Amino acid sequence: MKAALCRAFGEPLTIEEVVLRAPGPGEVQVAIEAVAICHSDLGYIDGIWASQLPAVYGHEAAGRITALGEGVRGLAPGDAVVVSMIRSCGQCRACRTGKPFLCAAAYDRGNGVLQLPDGTVVEHGLATGGFAEACVVHASQVAKVPDDLPMELGALLACGVITGTGAVINTAGVRAGESVVVIGAGGVGLNAIQGARLAGAGRIIAIDLAEEKLAAATEFGATDVLKADMKGLRRAVMGLTEGGADHVFVAVGAIAAYNQAPSLACKGGQVVMVGMPPSGARMEVEPVIVAATAQRLTGSFMGATVVQRDIPYLVEMWRQGRLKLEELITRRYRFDEINQAIADARQGHVRRNVIVMER
Repeated sequence: MKAALCRAFGEPLTIEEVVLRAPGPGEVQVAIEAVAICHSDLGYIDGIWASQLPAVYGHEAAGRITALGEGVRGLAPGDAVVVSMIRSCGQCRACRTGKPFLCAAAYDRGNGVLQLPDGTVVEHGLATGGFAEACVVHASQVAKVPDDLPMELGALLACGVITGTGAVINTAGVRAGESVVVIGAGGVGLNAIQGARLAGAGRIIAIDLAEEKLAAATEFGATDVLKADMKGLRRAVMGLTEGGADHVFVAVGAIAAYNQAPSLACKGGQVVMVGMPPSGARMEVEPVIVAATAQRLTGSFMGATVVQRDIPYLVEMWRQGRLKLEELITRRYRFDEINQAIADARQGHVRRNVIVMER
């Protein structure tokens, strides 16, 4: 099959023939129909996180199952599925306590799921390898979806949508009437805003530097928008929330946003860390203030998502017109246009670019 290989960090991908092994016990093979470009993919392509080359990245995918490994139950060839990077063993402490997104089972991404025709091992990027015509993943990584869900919309549910909505609903547990600030109105931030709306938040304040992103935030459910560089930003948030937000979500990887976030939360409020800065970047926290205000600093990985529970729920919200998916797509591309899609994804105005595979 064809896959888009990363052979050098920071360089364009090359579409080449690779060998995809058959699914083993507990695994499924999926013919990919759509895969989105996530900023995490860009980080791996640029080499800011650990990876071995050559590699196939891509982890926001959707398609149809074509083969099952031994022991797989509840799935069948032909099933439409969303493919996520959340791989769970079902046996470790995290999995047993309902946190499969934190599964402790080690996964060797160089185990030979992908190889070059000469036998060279290709890294199975993000345990998914979605920038390809097909992938083999553990059955825990897929969620069945209805046949009438367009695959390019299904791909969005694999990461960006669940990361944003899940941070609000699963991690923070936002309750009806509470106030929410979302710093960063990009792809994940817009979904945090949608999650706040689904949770019944009373006030949803979006903060960003770009006017077009603030306009999008309003479209997705923000009740108020503020420019990140405005004078008196904290004072404005305090006024809108009567003393600070119950929940502040940092949906960008900018350290300046992380440093600012606690000042926008109320006493007893929480800051939820969603955006992913480069490894080694550090925020500054004054512990005495956190202690005196009884604030909480909480991390949220992949929206604390339980794949087979949350993705069907979000599909139903889309079906009811309560979750925007189509509006998240900036542009669709052919597979042979993947480098253009990646280059365009680096532009600030892009929500999600999606590769639609030709079948």
